[in-house]
Amino acid sequence: MKNLLDKISPNEALGILKLLAKTDKQIKKKILDIAEHMIKGIEYDSICDDVFWALDAIDVKELWNSSGSTTDGYISTDEMAFEMIEKELEPFRKEIFRLLELGMSQEAKLYCMRVLKGIYIYEHDSNSEFKDWATDIPGECFWDLLDKWEKRSKNKSDIKEMNEFLMKECENFI
Repeated sequence: MKNLLDKISPNEALGILKLLAKTDKQIKKKILDIAEHMIKGIEYDSICDDVFWALDAIDVKELWNSSGSTTDGYISTDEMAFEMIEKELEPFRKEIFRLLELGMSQEAKLYCMRVLKGIYIYEHDSNSEFKDWATDIPGECFWDLLDKWEKRSKNKSDIKEMNEFLMKECENFI
């Protein structure tokens, strides 16, 4: 039974944590404190780079192979490019709204700022061939994400801080 902790699955680990939290209030508090510390320990500086590289790695050949005539009809390169960018941005978007659901508006705002800046940098600095086929799509995704964040955030000071950040860091989108 040695190394059992190293061998249990993520689902088993989650089940154990939930069981421990249900049976012992002190352990529950400790689990919640550790979870909050881990979530708040996000490396915000790397998010911008992660977004840029996720978008920059989209292969134009995949776009060409996925667009055009399909068994369900026709999909244009614009539509497919939009889908491909959305797919890459989805994990970042989910994390922003997960943080908001957890009541961590400060962390959600900081995370969102970095995602938006990553999109901005991709739009302005990427030399990928794919980007040439995705004209205006990064900007559309940028504004859509910002709009959805603002609607869910509702915190006037966070929105003001976001706008100040974007005016400074993403001036050509504003």
